[in-house]
Amino acid sequence: MALPAKNLLANETSPYLLQHKDNPVHWRPWSAAALEEARETGKPILLSVGYAACHWCHVMAHESFEDPGIAATMNRHFVNVKVDREERPEIDQIYMAALSATGEQGGWPLTMFLDSDGKPFWGGTYFPPDQRYGRPGFPQVLEAVNTAWQNKRTELLQSAEALRSHVKARLSPHAAGSGSPEETLETMAKSIQAMMDTSHGGLRGAPKFPNTPFMRVLWLNGRKRGDTLQLEAVVKSVKSMLSGGIYDHVGGGLARYATDERWLVPHFEKMLYDNAQLLRLLCWLYGSTDDQSFRMRIEETVGWLLREMRLAGGGFASSLDADTQGVEGQTYLWTEQQIRTVLGPQADRFLDVFSLASPPNWEGAPILHRLNRSDHLGAEEESALRGMLDTLLAVRDKRPQPGCDDKVLVDWNGLAISALAEAGRILTRTDWIDAARNAFRFVTESMMDRRLPHSIRAGKSVFPGLSSDYACMISAAAALYQATGEADFLRQGHAWLEQLDTWYADEARSGYYLTASDASDLPMRIRGDVDEAVPSATSQIIEALLGLSVLECDRLNAHLAKVAGSALGRARSQTYGQAGIVYAAALAQQPMKLVMVEPEEDQVFVPVANRTLDPQRFDIVVTAAQDIPHMPGDITIDPARRAAYLCVGQTCLPPFHTAKELEHALQTAG
Repeated sequence: MALPAKNLLANETSPYLLQHKDNPVHWRPWSAAALEEARETGKPILLSVGYAACHWCHVMAHESFEDPGIAATMNRHFVNVKVDREERPEIDQIYMAALSATGEQGGWPLTMFLDSDGKPFWGGTYFPPDQRYGRPGFPQVLEAVNTAWQNKRTELLQSAEALRSHVKARLSPHAAGSGSPEETLETMAKSIQAMMDTSHGGLRGAPKFPNTPFMRVLWLNGRKRGDTLQLEAVVKSVKSMLSGGIYDHVGGGLARYATDERWLVPHFEKMLYDNAQLLRLLCWLYGSTDDQSFRMRIEETVGWLLREMRLAGGGFASSLDADTQGVEGQTYLWTEQQIRTVLGPQADRFLDVFSLASPPNWEGAPILHRLNRSDHLGAEEESALRGMLDTLLAVRDKRPQPGCDDKVLVDWNGLAISALAEAGRILTRTDWIDAARNAFRFVTESMMDRRLPHSIRAGKSVFPGLSSDYACMISAAAALYQATGEADFLRQGHAWLEQLDTWYADEARSGYYLTASDASDLPMRIRGDVDEAVPSATSQIIEALLGLSVLECDRLNAHLAKVAGSALGRARSQTYGQAGIVYAAALAQQPMKLVMVEPEEDQVFVPVANRTLDPQRFDIVVTAAQDIPHMPGDITIDPARRAAYLCVGQTCLPPFHTAKELEHALQTAG
């Protein structure tokens, strides 16, 4: 059946797609029907990929997609397909890889031209409505692509087939020899260290992203090898970004990236995944350094998550927009006069610590930061400053607010649940653990036939989920088990592993695909090996398997080793985007297992473990004989005698009987 000649996005649930439902463009959501329309009409597909919080996506929409003349050209020459990259990340990954293969810089909005089989033959990112910024105007691009399609279609189709083959090899590569995980980790860590900005933290140059996958590699290798320079590089990077304008000092939470090398000028959208990853990293840093500035940022960022991102059902929204009423960052900016009006006589004390910056080419009100006073100033002073920030927040809350993309993405919620569970442990906040528990419940109640969706909004869900959804939720189950001791979380994790094995395992049972075997509208099936701002699906699967194997199920060890080895072999044949796999494979090679026997109500070891969280370590609390886990080397545990047992890989240390002994062991373990 032919699709009607009109915009078909009105019935979608994605906030990003709904932003475009009134465009004069005849948009279609990605579907088999849209591909069939291209085959029947002989038109190529114009694929536009973006997300709700994306500033330049909004710009191109206003300039081009709302323009009747440009829309008419699009409708005349193309089948126009709009995709939310967060709702369909597998589509985005395929075509972003295709763009990169042509030598173009990736980014969003992503603009790709495809044949009727979904094979890409040309593309770019943002195009202005007329020639500027060294880029051709979008109308000229449309006419040039149409002319090429009419006159050189054979050559374009040959190019599309070659590009498809390249993308498939990139996203579903064959494994080379896997090598040593720890040696690969050390090599990558040294490479990352050589790229670090020793003055401002993060990678050298601009723009600057938090790049948590790289920070995790540095942190893990630094811990394993006692490399203080690598550990200090992570501490400096995180401290610098949390002092800059990329961090929201008033309301908490980190923006997606800074446009400059000093972390000063943010691109203002706030993403759930960035802040979930930041929280876990902050927990490790705080536990290792006892730096109170990290504790403050944990409290502020969790406060923001629970205040602005938590939805009525308990799940967490995906993002907050970069723009407010069409102006980037408008909600967050302050003039000195506004601050003085709000704070009155306290303003001088406040402005002695916080600065207002208006760097070159910045057109908005000044950006608040404390790059000049990044160190913790003591409990009394910081408490006073927090009170002033809360006063500013109360005023800011009355301003127009940025849009919220309120779809619940299962994998990102899994990241947030794990982060909240760990933050609740390290700062003894049971209310945060309860928030994690409620989000976990929301996701489990959204299942259908025991399968997870990927996206949930307005009572509708996008099925089937991705392998990253299962992996992140399995890890969330492991995190909540460690925070609560409730075995039901692990039972649910094992149920999700069964679904992962059923629908996502590869033919050799040595790894997993990103998409389910019954996903019907994809141009190709890919593995999900490549990191983006979030570690790859493959790396998340390795971490999920590791959690289940260490906490409960030794029979997974052989399968985990096979999956990690195969993934590391594929990673060694790639040139970038593999930090997640390298990190996860190194974790899996020699994890730590801490079993704490606490037969009395007054726990001794648990508080020590909670304040020294370590990504390499998995914690189990034994309160009765039926809770005793299997131990490497068949170590015997007396459930009636208080003791702590720390095993590194397959080797267990002698039991510890005091909190001080355990604390020393955890601080020096690596």
